Amino acid sequence: MSANPEAALPIRLNVDDSDSPSDVVDALFLGRFATGEQPYSHSKSIDRVKPGAPLLPPSAKVLRAARDDDRSATLAEGEGWTLLVSRWTRGADVTVTAATSGLAEKILKQATDGAQDEPEPQPENVTMGFWYVSPRRGPHRTTRQIAAGAWDEVRSNYTAPVAEAMDRLMKVTPDDIAGRLLLLHGPPGTGKTSALRTLARSWRDWCQVDCVLDPERLFNDVGYLMDIAIGEDDGSAKGRWRLLLLEDCDELIRGEAKHTAGQALSRLLNLTDGLLGQGRNVLVGVTTNEDLERLHPAVVRPGRCMARIEVGPLTRAEAVDWLGREAHGQEETVGRDGATLAVLYALRRGSAGVGPAAARGLGGGPLPVASGGLPHPFPPRPFP
Repeated sequence: MSANPEAALPIRLNVDDSDSPSDVVDALFLGRFATGEQPYSHSKSIDRVKPGAPLLPPSAKVLRAARDDDRSATLAEGEGWTLLVSRWTRGADVTVTAATSGLAEKILKQATDGAQDEPEPQPENVTMGFWYVSPRRGPHRTTRQIAAGAWDEVRSNYTAPVAEAMDRLMKVTPDDIAGRLLLLHGPPGTGKTSALRTLARSWRDWCQVDCVLDPERLFNDVGYLMDIAIGEDDGSAKGRWRLLLLEDCDELIRGEAKHTAGQALSRLLNLTDGLLGQGRNVLVGVTTNEDLERLHPAVVRPGRCMARIEVGPLTRAEAVDWLGREAHGQEETVGRDGATLAVLYALRRGSAGVGPAAARGLGGGPLPVASGGLPHPFPPRPFP
């Protein structure tokens, strides 16, 4: 074995003030792999690392250690192997290069066994992933525990046609899937995003739910799209389905999207029922404020949508019933066209400035209409 990893690096590094010590550690780690001295590599990602877990085998000799604001990197070695630990917040990536595949697998197991910290989720919580492009790490996924009400607890938040449609959607299993696109559309304040939390809870036994924080970049960056759609993760490795959530994608799926969004729309459609999605258990959930009539016909064509629903306000009768005993005379502020959940929660809290005109302005519009295959989700109570 070379005395120092930098002696094995077959390239010259040009380092400037944009590079961090962690970047240098990453580069040093590649040396023995690049030269062929250690031609085998095994790696593992851990979403939640137990506090105090070293992520190093007992025989490890630490060569470099660097810590930045949001990340730390540790380079270690042993007889015939080199190990890199990249840590951030609660997660970590551990990669081992070694002279043999068996040795790499053995060292990785020693470093990561027992390091996963997976506390029992509370019944009202669900684990959701969040994808984004990091300036330093590229496409990156992190997880959070999200509060989500059970469907039985929030069913009264929805007008009757939508509630009936949601009854069926909440009971979906992998055997029921026909179409890969879930579409929620309707005016702001109707709870489209909150609905998805309830769906994530109902499906958590068989479906991993990930929210893409930068969807406009996802379909314009082929590398990012391939990392999410093709790259293996804990969910797909276990045969679970994945639901990718794209919020407020008006520009992507409206009628003129083919001209304004370039290839982005085509790539979305390809992920749902084209070659890109073949062999991958991936569903795509989209929310938009656009009316159904303004959406691109390719998005809403029969057979593509597993679920398609317009999320609108509750009727006046439903809104008054929703307020119930807590209304304190607020029934008169509900317009004849009903009210959105946002307005109803504001009325319940006694927010100033929510009068009949405001209720009509936020609650007007067409009633929710379920259509096309299995219909779609709605918001948990209490409304955030």
